[in-house]
Amino acid sequence: MTGFSRRVEQVSISGIREVFEAAGEDAINLGLGQPDFPTPEHAREAAVEAIRAGDVDAYTSNKGTEELREAIAAKHERDNDLEVDPGDIIATSGGSEALHIALEAHVDAGQEVIFPDPGFVSYDALTHLAGGTPRPVPLREDLTMAPETVEEAITDDTAAFVVNSPANPTGAVQSPEDMREFARIADEHDVLCISDEVYEHQVFEGEHRSPAEFSETGNVVIVNACSKAYSMTGWRLGWVTGATDRIERMLRVHQYAQACASAPAQYAAEAALTGPQEPVAEMREAFKERRDVLLDGLNEMGLDCPTPKGAFYAMPKVPDGWVDEVIDRGVVVVPGDAFGEHGAGYARISYATDMETLEEAIDIMADATAALR
Repeated sequence: MTGFSRRVEQVSISGIREVFEAAGEDAINLGLGQPDFPTPEHAREAAVEAIRAGDVDAYTSNKGTEELREAIAAKHERDNDLEVDPGDIIATSGGSEALHIALEAHVDAGQEVIFPDPGFVSYDALTHLAGGTPRPVPLREDLTMAPETVEEAITDDTAAFVVNSPANPTGAVQSPEDMREFARIADEHDVLCISDEVYEHQVFEGEHRSPAEFSETGNVVIVNACSKAYSMTGWRLGWVTGATDRIERMLRVHQYAQACASAPAQYAAEAALTGPQEPVAEMREAFKERRDVLLDGLNEMGLDCPTPKGAFYAMPKVPDGWVDEVIDRGVVVVPGDAFGEHGAGYARISYATDMETLEEAIDIMADATAALR
């Protein structure tokens, strides 16, 4: 019997999924990493119109429609002060595929990939699937990743390091000074910096800056998506942009694995990026309000939580047994060690839910906390 590849045997089903399956059907889910808002109407309508017109019945260019890539380039100029050639963009099936093809195109067997711990679960798994060796690094007390920690971890075998700001699962936002340093590290050590900027529009304090702004060698690749900014997780539309030679190699992976991103989603994304941006600001304000309510609740429970400055997650330090106690009482949260060994002793709480539900969950978590004391 044909066995299984060593790469896939090193990857298990996400610990997040295990938590969901263990919870009751009526549980309050504070584990989901997706906005609870509808996709903007103008984005939906653009997809509907394209379907009715018959514009989505065939493959698009492997890289995506020219109009979408022009919209993405305009977005980078508008939001990031970056000049991006539309030819140096690949539309992907969500940010997840963008991460996948970036690693597949740049990591050889046994080469190392440095990423934050706790960090997004895909970094470890996709490194294994690319045949690489994960090198997770611990975070600062405020749950940001220190450039010096990354630099100290670099060896002759390092292929890439991942920067994620705002971050999942921590909600941390890297400073502009950190981002400048990450670009310097990529330039001086001639390693790739993969900048995961999917949550860039959910910044409450500070500002989002991309290391690509500071790079002088083309050693930064940006991964982004419409998923979080426009509440389009189900549309599966992301992109990757970088130097021409890097895009050409990533395209080789993309064209065989995916051919092209979903055509209807491409039309929706184009409209989202070029249309009214008020829904983005409205979501951000709602998330900030919820964050403040959650932080007040955690503080009243006596739980220490670094202030998340972005995304829609909080990661408090919790006592032993807290996650199980909370889940048993009907609120789904994710144990911190699902995001790496340095996440032990923490829990990730998503506040991408309505305020009434969030307040109910806070009351339940408070009862659970009191029961453990």
